[in-house]
Amino acid sequence: MSRICPSCCVLAMIAIAPTCLADEIPGIGSVGKVQRLNTDFAFTEGPASDAAGNLYFTDIPNSRIHKRDAKGTLSVFAEPSGHCNGLMVVGSRLLACEMDGQLKEYDLITGKETSLATEYKGARFNAPNDLVIDSTGGIYFTDPRYRAPDPWPQGKEAVYYRAPDGKVTRLIEDRTAPNGVILSPDEKTLYVIPSMEKQMWSYPVMSPGKTGAGKVFCELTQPEGKDNTGGDGLTIDTSGNLYITSALGLQIFDPTGKQLGIIQLPEHPANVAFGGRNRNTLFLTARKSLYSVETKATGHVFTGKK
Repeated sequence: MSRICPSCCVLAMIAIAPTCLADEIPGIGSVGKVQRLNTDFAFTEGPASDAAGNLYFTDIPNSRIHKRDAKGTLSVFAEPSGHCNGLMVVGSRLLACEMDGQLKEYDLITGKETSLATEYKGARFNAPNDLVIDSTGGIYFTDPRYRAPDPWPQGKEAVYYRAPDGKVTRLIEDRTAPNGVILSPDEKTLYVIPSMEKQMWSYPVMSPGKTGAGKVFCELTQPEGKDNTGGDGLTIDTSGNLYITSALGLQIFDPTGKQLGIIQLPEHPANVAFGGRNRNTLFLTARKSLYSVETKATGHVFTGKK
């Protein structure tokens, strides 16, 4: 496990623990102060930005999807949402993991809702959590235990792939609470972040929807007194650096699995995405609030097409 050197810490406006000053994170560049944009939600998740600088995010207990436009105006995009969690914008579509049991999409212009996948082998999904789309239009998504009925409809937690023709395949079923999921910029690696394992995993993508044997990509720095705290959501920049939300804040790793630093927040972050017109703003959903931090890194865009 990599340890954080003093030069890798970043000062937040309100820190959850003492931190140190630094202008640069190696391989990332300068990082600004953490800004709280909106608050008083129940539990925020799923930030996703479009090309115009609008941001969408979920408030799971209130079953809402919010929209924050480029000027900072907040509105409700969809309610009820079926307790949506992870989101991703692809053109004029908003892909969504509905924790009430399906993968779906919204038309960003009309608001029309369409189901993309509701079951696997005759049973509903547990509670779809997070997703990423590849260049063929196929969607990888996680289906862990959180907000799932008891007993779990699928009997196990897993990662699935919905092909462009609608066929659903189960790819991974041996992780504990698989949560965040994302592809490398070249789409040759699938990253899966469990919430109940400190080891983060990577899988070679042999072809769209087909993965090879997984291996440990990195190990998250653990909170004091704990030894198996995993991550939640994540995003990736154009250089392949990964930004993983955790109990300690946003832990950043390079493509080799080396830890570059940690950005601390006032609240425990659940998910993160790049956004803004230049895609160099990190938006973080953290419990009751939405935060942002400026960085020189640029977020990778998954367009869903070649």
